[in-house]
Amino acid sequence: MDLRLPGLRGPRRPRRIVSAVAAVVVLAGAGTWTAVASDDDTPAVHRADRVMAVDGVRLDTSYFTSGTAGRRPAVLLGHGFGGSKDDVRQQAEDLARDGYAVLTWSARGFGKSTGKIGLNDPKGEVADVSRLIDWLAKQPQVQLDRSGDPRVGVAGASYGGAISLLAAGYDDRVDAIAPAITYWNLADALFPDGVFKKLWAGIFFNTGGGAARFEPALAAMYERVAESGTPDTAARELLEARSPSAVADRIKVPTLLLQGQTDSLFTLAQSDAAEKAIRANGAPVDVDWIAGGHDGGDLEGDRVQSRVRSWFDRYLKDDKAADTGPAFRVTRTGGVDSTDGAARLRGASADTYPGLENGERAFTLTGRREEQSFTNPPGASPPAVSALPGLGGGGLSQLSSLGVGVSLDFPGQYASFDSAPVTDDLRVTGSPTVTVHVRSTSDTAVLFAKVYDVSGSGGQVLPSQLVTPVRVEGAKAGKDVTITLPAVDHKVQDGHRLRLVLASTDLGYASPMTPATYTVSMKGALKVPTAPAVTTAAAPLPSWVWWLPLTGAAIALALLLTARRRTAGPAPDPALAEVPLQITDLSKKYANGDRYSVRDLSFRVEKGQVLGLLGPNGAGKTTTLRMLMGLITPDGGEIRVFGHAVRPGAPVLSRVGSFVEGAGFLPHLSGRENLELYWRATGRPAEDAHLEEALEIAGLGDALARAVRTYSQGMRQRLAIAQAMLGLPDLLILDEPTNGLDPPQIREMREVMIRYAADGRTVIVSSHLLSEVEQSCTHLVVMDRGRLVQAGPVAEIVGSGDTLLVGTAAPVEEPVVEKIAALPGVASAVPVDEGLLVRLGADGSPQRLVAELVRLDVPVQAVGPHRRLEDAFLTLIGGSA
Repeated sequence: MDLRLPGLRGPRRPRRIVSAVAAVVVLAGAGTWTAVASDDDTPAVHRADRVMAVDGVRLDTSYFTSGTAGRRPAVLLGHGFGGSKDDVRQQAEDLARDGYAVLTWSARGFGKSTGKIGLNDPKGEVADVSRLIDWLAKQPQVQLDRSGDPRVGVAGASYGGAISLLAAGYDDRVDAIAPAITYWNLADALFPDGVFKKLWAGIFFNTGGGAARFEPALAAMYERVAESGTPDTAARELLEARSPSAVADRIKVPTLLLQGQTDSLFTLAQSDAAEKAIRANGAPVDVDWIAGGHDGGDLEGDRVQSRVRSWFDRYLKDDKAADTGPAFRVTRTGGVDSTDGAARLRGASADTYPGLENGERAFTLTGRREEQSFTNPPGASPPAVSALPGLGGGGLSQLSSLGVGVSLDFPGQYASFDSAPVTDDLRVTGSPTVTVHVRSTSDTAVLFAKVYDVSGSGGQVLPSQLVTPVRVEGAKAGKDVTITLPAVDHKVQDGHRLRLVLASTDLGYASPMTPATYTVSMKGALKVPTAPAVTTAAAPLPSWVWWLPLTGAAIALALLLTARRRTAGPAPDPALAEVPLQITDLSKKYANGDRYSVRDLSFRVEKGQVLGLLGPNGAGKTTTLRMLMGLITPDGGEIRVFGHAVRPGAPVLSRVGSFVEGAGFLPHLSGRENLELYWRATGRPAEDAHLEEALEIAGLGDALARAVRTYSQGMRQRLAIAQAMLGLPDLLILDEPTNGLDPPQIREMREVMIRYAADGRTVIVSSHLLSEVEQSCTHLVVMDRGRLVQAGPVAEIVGSGDTLLVGTAAPVEEPVVEKIAALPGVASAVPVDEGLLVRLGADGSPQRLVAELVRLDVPVQAVGPHRRLEDAFLTLIGGSA
């Protein structure tokens, strides 16, 4: 098997490059070097900008080197569609500092480069890469395997990822590649199952500057397909010829495939097909599913670049000690820590790539009727909504804060079939499959299949906002169709149901314009892949963890004595045995104080709630929490936790976890060792700690194995919360958990609180950040001058939440505003600096509004609730804030 490892190379294949004798001419910029400063003692990076004439096209390039003289491997970095070489400059500088010669360039038609956009045409953009490799072979800094053959890797994302795959297929001098969020077969990506992905195709051509900027054949193809709404054979062949799949048998180099989970443009099925083909050629392939993608989310830049660098260290520098990571990795909670790039806990892995149909479980689906009929409306309008290409993370994440996402299916335009509630948490990893029978009044039917996660209350979530289009030919006579649904990695909680929806329209795709009636029925169970071998490995503990420093022993003794102290108190109240917290007429006046800190305070908290405790400075919030944690004794009233009265040392406090800002840790111990030391000191059995569950919720990842002294402030906060969660207490108290954190860290802390309460536990959080309280809490208690001002659900206190803020890229013209105000379900629409304030009527919904805004060509950038907690808070407390 020829693995094409540097230093262990088999016979070379014949060169598969275009215009092999074409010359590269440097037109401008030769010898113009720029030193790029660094923040430490590492050598400066030198950059040379050149415009090169390549086969009649001028390519704008930058060449990066660093360090002393001597030869080193080279890396070509491609950019994304619509971008330029400047987009990858930082990565190029980092690789140069790590001992690579790096060449970046703007592809044809982008940046300052000339030529027509060819969507990585083998005779255009791919041939350009071979010419750039020719140029690298002549540079004195570049390591050569033989004359004219440099040691070279290629990396890039999206458009740049595809060029790395194509370069490896057309030029055998490429030694390793690392493509990210890209396509294997562009025809499959834009014409899945023969259905035109019209919104993404439109974004492609608009981002490129319009049809005139593309090669004539591509421009004609797009106009033809966009007008007809149906891809033809010629269109498919044109895109397939420019796809890596066209040279699948030629890509035989070590390949790191990084693919996005939130990506309706290039789905996980694209990297799956690439993995199968390249591995069949005998090359090593690793697969990494990152949290973000073309639809938004976290692209995990630091972690991804670190893994790419390690990949090239192994296969370009021949560093056998380089850790290239697991064969398969999937990010499950948004990727890495935003402060330092450390992997979070929910990065799961396996020793082999599981594929998309591994460990299948079968779920029987039933509907309201065995056969269900629905219509494809005239003109395929209004369309259902699954994803909104182009909005990215802003719009989707804002709508998610409403608890509804953007998914919308119109009554009469879909059929649905549900499973029974799942009895254990179900992790879906891969592509579910199902067989249905389809009959249509037309010969061709186009369906859009998706699987929702439906909670016990009926709320439904569409994982990654993904849908599968299905074209059924010969449907008039009836036909059994096996559908492969989108690949996702998604946890379905115990008690939730799976819902298969087959819709007749979708906003992102072209549907038949002629009205028709579709009838569908189930022909088999829904098969759901679980990939059981994909797990999160716990970091092994070094032997010295069992040796405890004297300070740790002293802390342990103090904690042990505290934990075993018991005080007598009132008898439990059986009526409150299932109530996490009941506070009745609570009062506290400190000695020598001139007023009560807390006076006649009463409220109740139920299971599953995230309660926000609000009030201005001096309102009595901290005093209330200190009494709740048993740290001080009230002067009057009582606190009952699950029916037991709270006093210092009360046994029921073992069911309460608390976060105190500035929790102390032993800096030389790792995060895991600190937590284990703390739990041992309580004197409780190790199995009661539920350490792994707490760590999964807190999301510290690989950082748990590092010394706490290396932690950022955000990581220390999460470690402190993980400590509070040990034993999975039924009631978790957090006092100002976001102090000192930046916005990304605050968002992560919000997710920790929501995840913890998701399984029926209760969280009480005191915070001065009103926007965070509004987004993370289900209920509020507002205090002022020690007294209760108001308590209740967030929606009741801040208002009905029927007003949305629609952020727009440009001001909305008055006639369009009038059209929006006249829409069904819209009570009013008012222009503001950020865009529009839209108040929904009783029959309005955010999903329907978004669909109508897209139809009216409103340049939507984000959609979210109009935050009014600050107004409500100030109204409640008057001038006390």
